[in-house]
Amino acid sequence: MRITEGTLDHPAVRELISEHLADMHETSPPESIHALDLQALQSPELTFWSAWLEDSAGAEDVLAGCAALKELDPAHGEIKTMRTARSARGRGVASTMVQHLVTEATERGYSRLSLETGVEDYFAVARRLYARHGFTVCPPFGDYILDPNSVFMTRTLG
Repeated sequence: MRITEGTLDHPAVRELISEHLADMHETSPPESIHALDLQALQSPELTFWSAWLEDSAGAEDVLAGCAALKELDPAHGEIKTMRTARSARGRGVASTMVQHLVTEATERGYSRLSLETGVEDYFAVARRLYARHGFTVCPPFGDYILDPNSVFMTRTLG
């Protein structure tokens, strides 16, 4: 798997982000959707990565997933826009991306990495993934407020 920074202009990445947003709107109340669109993902406090798997035919690599890291302050980062392409699910893409984000956050000197996800059954796989990587449920952080449709998780780094 190859992880590449700054690929928001790639058509496959744009399609995956659109799919992500559509799923968020199908599974969560509008006031509880915190997913970022393409424009928001280009903010200076965000770094975006995509994961690519080698095509079995040796052609162009296939998009496997994406994730972004947002700096909340010099010691605290937030995972945003974690998504695995449907065709790549069950292949360790999400775990690889979480490990990549934890490593990057640690290298940046963050002492904490946090995220927001949903409470609906749709998000159960994501909550288990984050728990396996050391994230625990926490109160709202940053600009978030208590929301019955959100689960907030954090992990201490270092």
